[in-house]
Amino acid sequence: MAHLGPRRRRALAVPVGLALTASLAFLPTAAATAAEGGSTAGAATAAGAAVSGPELSYVANLNAYANVKAAKKAVERASGTVVTAYEQIGVVVAHSQNPDFAKQLRTQRGLFVSVGATRTAPLKAVQTTEEGATQRLDAADAAKATARARQGQEPLEPNQWDLRTIKADEAHKINDGSRNVTVGIIDTGVDDTHPDLAPNFSKGQSANCVGGVADTTEGAWRPYADGSDHGTHVAGTIGAARNGLGISGVAPGVKIAAIKVSEPTTSLFYTEAVVCGFMFAAEKGIEVTNNSYYVDPWLFNCGSDDDQKALVEAIGRATKYAERKGTLHVASAGNSNQDLAAPSLQDVTSPNDTTPVPRTVDPKVCLDLPTQLPGVVTVSATGDKGLRSYYSSYGLGVVDVAAPGGDKWQVPATPDANGRVLSTLPGGEYGYKQGTSMAAPHVAGVAALLKSAHPSATPSQLRAMLKAQSTRAACPTQIYDSTGALIDATTCQAKWGQTGYYGAGVVDALKAVK
Repeated sequence: MAHLGPRRRRALAVPVGLALTASLAFLPTAAATAAEGGSTAGAATAAGAAVSGPELSYVANLNAYANVKAAKKAVERASGTVVTAYEQIGVVVAHSQNPDFAKQLRTQRGLFVSVGATRTAPLKAVQTTEEGATQRLDAADAAKATARARQGQEPLEPNQWDLRTIKADEAHKINDGSRNVTVGIIDTGVDDTHPDLAPNFSKGQSANCVGGVADTTEGAWRPYADGSDHGTHVAGTIGAARNGLGISGVAPGVKIAAIKVSEPTTSLFYTEAVVCGFMFAAEKGIEVTNNSYYVDPWLFNCGSDDDQKALVEAIGRATKYAERKGTLHVASAGNSNQDLAAPSLQDVTSPNDTTPVPRTVDPKVCLDLPTQLPGVVTVSATGDKGLRSYYSSYGLGVVDVAAPGGDKWQVPATPDANGRVLSTLPGGEYGYKQGTSMAAPHVAGVAALLKSAHPSATPSQLRAMLKAQSTRAACPTQIYDSTGALIDATTCQAKWGQTGYYGAGVVDALKAVK
């Protein structure tokens, strides 16, 4: 088991389960910057301008009445290169080697409300590193599950304690979900050739958004050859088909799409890619997005910092635009075992792409993106016994609902006796993970079932239904800690009919289809 520290991806690495493979790091090349009307790096620099610094990526957020064409010219005058401009939300993505690039644009208040660097490390060429070890479902456990499968079950479904927890197995007898509903998986890419995913995969709604410009060429949405299996695992939980193979997803009748936003070799999710992901989902008519990540390089983004303020603004504009277009966003709460409603928290891991500088933050004003943005459904994780998973972050008034994310200490009575979540892996494989990354897709799947049953429901109505139809869960007296010991659950608070651990409760797929 990898050590669980305060720095967290939304999935926890596990032995006997599956480690979220480590390392990725792209960084956009000249070809990417030339897309959608951009020019090659450095081509638009002003004559004689100082470009002595490292090349960084920026988002520039326009004033409501600003002209995009004028903003692009301002970018070029400041020795920047326009990568793309989202006129619908007034956000320009740019690259520059000018150390004062953001400072110069911020002085132009008639054009920009905020400008910020999306990273602290310079853009660089693609690098590759060894992929972290991943342990697949072994043949013995697969055989045990298949032998126990009942009529109508998928072969590995006896191991899917998580489906039974939210009554998805009962929901499937009524409605598997509509082909008119698509869940967009904003993540590390999805292997659409997997036989359990291929029947439901929507290529026309999939893309690679790394660098900030959507690439829809065939297979661009798939994981990197040396990359992470995270997005493929998430995809199976949401929409693996009921086709007599492997597992079943929560909503096996809906479509799934992949929007890849993670950099190769570091698994970092930068703002320009995430903004692209939300905008692409909006324009492609995707009804639900799943977001099992946080936006790098800042664990929390504070409005008092000029750069971080701009990142919050850009991503917030993109999520709200997509919501107005009919897209509901679901996001994981994180694996730091932190109270996101606390007066203050310690952040010792930011920025994570260069040298972290410890700081104390107020999570009410320094936001975890995208999970703490308005309108986003925030999800905590539970295990087989219904207790909050030992790693899951929480917070009264922050967490909306809970769902199975797995917990190695909460062991189910399944053929494999594995408390983690079983799902799909690249190459036609299956395996286990645990994390709030695994909880969010259960909620995204239930949201897709709700949208299937109520096709005219708006994102805000779906959000309300998710809460209303959840199974209430009171604060427990004890929970497991990271060592497997039972400890008093003194950090759970309750108010307004909700708790900090579970929000309104654990989602219920059966209620969604009735």
